[in-house]
Amino acid sequence: MADEPGKTATLHTPGGDLEMTIRPATEGASAFEIGKLLSGTGLTTYDPGYGNTAPVSSAITYIDGDAGILRYRGYPIDQLAEKSTFLETSYLLIYGELPTRSELDAFTKKISRHTLLHEDLKAFFSGFPRDAHPMPVLSSAVSALSTFYQDALDPTDPTQVDISGIRLMAKLPTIAAYSYKRSIGHPLPYP
Repeated sequence: MADEPGKTATLHTPGGDLEMTIRPATEGASAFEIGKLLSGTGLTTYDPGYGNTAPVSSAITYIDGDAGILRYRGYPIDQLAEKSTFLETSYLLIYGELPTRSELDAFTKKISRHTLLHEDLKAFFSGFPRDAHPMPVLSSAVSALSTFYQDALDPTDPTQVDISGIRLMAKLPTIAAYSYKRSIGHPLPYP
């Protein structure tokens, strides 16, 4: 099987022939693109349990459960868990490479600068019953973040996507703490 872009294979069926693109794998087996199988041949695939079907393409995660392989961006996840910090692994997932020391320092500084919540968002928590489960409170607060940061709502602008991700990563631990503390009747802590 070829792993070069642009390679094709022809499937001969009683309903007609179909030329299929062979999609090269980042790792593991390449795949046939079968999106036009029904319209081109009148046939569909039968794959019980989707044991031989890749529903998505990912440049971030590779999983081969039978072989016990689980990787992020080519790195075994168990090694990342043992040897990398949360922020190092986050940087890898977002930007595609493990950070250098200076990149990690700059990334950590960005995260640290955005941990505080707007005072009006803090007031948002008082609108929930004290016995509310923390998870719906957390998800509501995360949804409300966009109302406080309307300078970064364009999902097609990489700069806005980046700052939104930084803000979310920075604020989520604080939001989680607030959600939990509210549920047990404690005052809301500063990060």
